[in-house]
Amino acid sequence: QVQLVESGGGLVQAGGSLRLSCDASGRTLSNYGMGWFRQAPGQERDFVAAITWNGDNTYYADSVKGRFTISRDNAKNTVYLQMNSLQPEDTAVYYCAAGSRLIVTTLRIWNSYDYWGQGTQVTVSS
Repeated sequence: QVQLVESGGGLVQAGGSLRLSCDASGRTLSNYGMGWFRQAPGQERDFVAAITWNGDNTYYADSVKGRFTISRDNAKNTVYLQMNSLQPEDTAVYYCAAGSRLIVTTLRIWNSYDYWGQGTQVTVSS
């Protein structure tokens, strides 16, 4: 019903920036909360950021707060993750996700989301 495609990943040096995009098809994202998760080699899939369906509220993992910014443009059916001051510890596959019934106590949990993108690799070199 919803297809999500991430883009914008790549290789950057420590201190650099990237902006990830998540483009949706199948139906509008206007009624979905959106999240970004990441999974580093040998680690669990960790919460990065989330945004409510109308963009009124954003949520961040402590590890990225102040460096990353999540935003959305419902008219374009797109969600963004601006990543600044990247560090090698940010290296991971980044996934975009959409959820229809998210609440503040569940939006940090990966299996609370209904749809997922294929992921995009972010590699930060030191």
